Amino acid sequence: MKVKQVEKYGAVIVELKGNVMGGPEAQEFSDILHKLLDEQKKNVIIDLSETKFMNSSGLGMLISGYTTVKNGGGVMKLANATEKIESLLVITKLITIFEHYTSVDEAVESFK
Repeated sequence: MKVKQVEKYGAVIVELKGNVMGGPEAQEFSDILHKLLDEQKKNVIIDLSETKFMNSSGLGMLISGYTTVKNGGGVMKLANATEKIESLLVITKLITIFEHYTSVDEAVESFK
């Protein structure tokens, strides 16, 4: 998994590329979120358009990230979930927890 950050219109887009499977990458993801909160950047969008696969540890990483951001006074939203990832969110009922949008622009707009 590769992680890339982009700032756009008052929100930070965190792009997850490749296979999201937890492990050492979960710590990197957590560190990024903590750093954003420390910098008072509280509008976070997770772009899943380049995410090919996600296992239960990857889902755990997203849940943990959501909790971190929420406890830090921020909001984390998902964008561009592929069909596979979206069905995973539906099956696990996490779709009811995460705000999710079909595009990053829609997610950015939702902060206004």
